[in-house]
Amino acid sequence: MTTAIDNASSAAADNSSIPVLEEERVTAITALESEFGELITHFRRVVMDNANRLSPGMLPGAYKTFTTIVRYESSTASTLTDVLQMDKGQLSRTVRELEELGLIQRTPDPADRRSMLLSATEDGLTRLAVARRPQEGAMLRRLADWELDDISTLTALLHRLITVTREA
Repeated sequence: MTTAIDNASSAAADNSSIPVLEEERVTAITALESEFGELITHFRRVVMDNANRLSPGMLPGAYKTFTTIVRYESSTASTLTDVLQMDKGQLSRTVRELEELGLIQRTPDPADRRSMLLSATEDGLTRLAVARRPQEGAMLRRLADWELDDISTLTALLHRLITVTREA
């Protein structure tokens, strides 16, 4: 029977860039990956629920595109393809869907008349606020009893992990 350490060692032998790690570290990292998996599953459920409240039948990818446009206040399609790592054709279909739903609008980009800026409509912003309302304050309620130092430490560690991941 092979163990996680054997698998890690085998992987390290196959790829010299993967370090050989002690079993305790492999176990801890595996547990962390598992917790991230659970968090991602929960987040997907929240996104699906919000998407359905925003527009019944809306796919999570369309919701993510819309919320990214909202976060950036206005964006070009080119920027969205980069940020969302989305195919141009897929983005074009999603933008058309969001526009037909009255959630976004296109306006000429003053910096480049060949390009269009995508931004949320007032109706889109209102509908998004309503869709998000059930989750408002959920994180505040869940972490209300946590020590402030624990929240700060978790935030710093997540930032550090994201930074290292982006650099890889």
